[in-house]
Amino acid sequence: MRPVFLSFLLFFLCSYAFSQEFSIIDGRAIRFYKEGEELISQRKYPEAIEKFQDAINREGSFIEAYVKMSQLLITMGDLEEAERVAESGRSRLSGKNAKPKHSADIGWVFTNIYLKKGEFEKAYSEFEAVDPLLEDSFRTHMYYKEMKAQMDFIKSQLGNVMSIEIEILEDPLNNFQLQYFPVLTADGEQILFTKRDGTGNFDKEDIFTAFMTPEGGWTLPQSIAETINSQYNEGTCSVTADGNILIYTSCDAPDSEGSCDLYIAYKVNGRWQRPKNMGKKVNSRYWDSQPSLSADGRILFFSSNRKGGFGGNDIYYSVRMADGSWSDAKNLGDVVNTPKDEISPFMFFNNEILFFASNGHMGFGGMDIFLTRVLDGEFQEPENLGLPINDQLDQVALFITAQKDYAYYTELNSKEKEQDQSLLYRFKFPKEIYLGENLTVTGGKVFNSKTGEPIDATLSLISLTNDSTLYEFKADGKSGEFMMLYPEKSISGLYVEKKGFLPKIFNVERDKIQNVKDLEVQLTPVASGEEFVFENIFFDFDKYDLKPESKTSLKRLVKFLNENPNVNILVTGHTDNVGASTYNQTLSLQRATSVQKYLIENGMLPGRVLVEGKGDTVPMVPNTTPANQALNRRITIKVL
Repeated sequence: MRPVFLSFLLFFLCSYAFSQEFSIIDGRAIRFYKEGEELISQRKYPEAIEKFQDAINREGSFIEAYVKMSQLLITMGDLEEAERVAESGRSRLSGKNAKPKHSADIGWVFTNIYLKKGEFEKAYSEFEAVDPLLEDSFRTHMYYKEMKAQMDFIKSQLGNVMSIEIEILEDPLNNFQLQYFPVLTADGEQILFTKRDGTGNFDKEDIFTAFMTPEGGWTLPQSIAETINSQYNEGTCSVTADGNILIYTSCDAPDSEGSCDLYIAYKVNGRWQRPKNMGKKVNSRYWDSQPSLSADGRILFFSSNRKGGFGGNDIYYSVRMADGSWSDAKNLGDVVNTPKDEISPFMFFNNEILFFASNGHMGFGGMDIFLTRVLDGEFQEPENLGLPINDQLDQVALFITAQKDYAYYTELNSKEKEQDQSLLYRFKFPKEIYLGENLTVTGGKVFNSKTGEPIDATLSLISLTNDSTLYEFKADGKSGEFMMLYPEKSISGLYVEKKGFLPKIFNVERDKIQNVKDLEVQLTPVASGEEFVFENIFFDFDKYDLKPESKTSLKRLVKFLNENPNVNILVTGHTDNVGASTYNQTLSLQRATSVQKYLIENGMLPGRVLVEGKGDTVPMVPNTTPANQALNRRITIKVL
């Protein structure tokens, strides 16, 4: 939550010192004090400071003047001077006119000073000391309740401070005056960020990118593409894990729906295509910005201040439909969004944890970074990332690598008489914050088995347990290259598909493809006589009933037949060599028939699906080991 000291109303309208009964009787000093209060109402803060100082100079034991002056200095951001004045006021508490309420006022001021300075142990100790002195009437006030809740939170956090080591990203990065909102591809080989040369009206934003060198450094940052950067502002961006889909913010462009809109661009055959406004289903007449794509680009999260939300800025999401369009943006709901501000969403690569910045959930000050975990499709209560990731300042955004090793962020460096600089930093992400099971990032190529030409196939990683799509990527049409993420403990199948070709199906765990760095996938054009192994079809031992885990592959086969209406197939069952040959032949035919039955029940004409059982007569590999025997227990599909 935003600390109470950030609003001058707290200090001047909701201070513990409600009464106008003063600790002194000097009329002239009191007049100076009241003149200072009047100047505050006119927002003439320096002049008000002078009046409070006049009151103190007139009467050195005027405790209320010390309190009011230090409160105003906090509001103006001069914490050192505020603390000095408050110390002077505290030294007067031993006077004969000092009362418990004066100690409470001074203690309340120190609590806020220490909060603002990020000295949380001191803030909590000060609050513990002042709390018993506060009157019951003040305890009913919302500002006291907010402070009490924040102090309870801080107490719970003081014993859980993590250790992090911050490092600045080295040359040739950080050579612009302003660079911010860094994002990386899943393999960590490419970084993108927003670059701006200054804060003037003509200092526009552009998206720049750099690549990892073999030595572990970075190449010289360059404009991402002429097709994307324009004479307008191209700001905060997000890319898919493979770096082939980009969504970014642009403000006041001619085709804008509002002040700032989201635009999308696709990389096709290694080149960025011209971006398009994401349209009215995603954008509004208001501020729409700070996008975050899920790893495979199927879900977009962003922040917007459009009407109908819970607060100033809320987090919204949109889903990419089967035809490539995007659904109507929806508010993420009141578990995440609050009456205050939620910005800078970042969906981690496992699609299970959303990070965001907020001043509406309990925190240390200003904007803190939170995470919310997805459980059974629902976002759970947000968790503050704790100290020292969060502190008394604004933490705006965080990007964590797929390997969970580093967190990247931006920090604004302000120095007197120098221009502000926004620089890129990183730190090793604390292991105390659980980010789910490990992900393996690998890649490969898809090509035509007949010609060797690259194919822009779709690769889908499917959970065989519940037939849910974990990731979906597309191979590059120019090179055939693709990237894939593999969750460590998932039971999954990889489906490589392209219309006009036979699908290639892997069982990820059995085939151990998550450990293959350069997986070569050959797709065969659809033609009579061509055959493929129909992986991920499961039967219990000595049974022919299809197990539920077979659903994914069966649905994909239906899709293949619908896309190729002139294709008829032969479904062949195979077994290992355990048992009698005649029994194995019968069992293999029964299993092939189970597949045929499913296809007919899902719309295929019986004449399109023939079956046969080969038993153990056509092994793929010698039946010499249990692993080989498992390979020989299979279903094959042949084009007739």
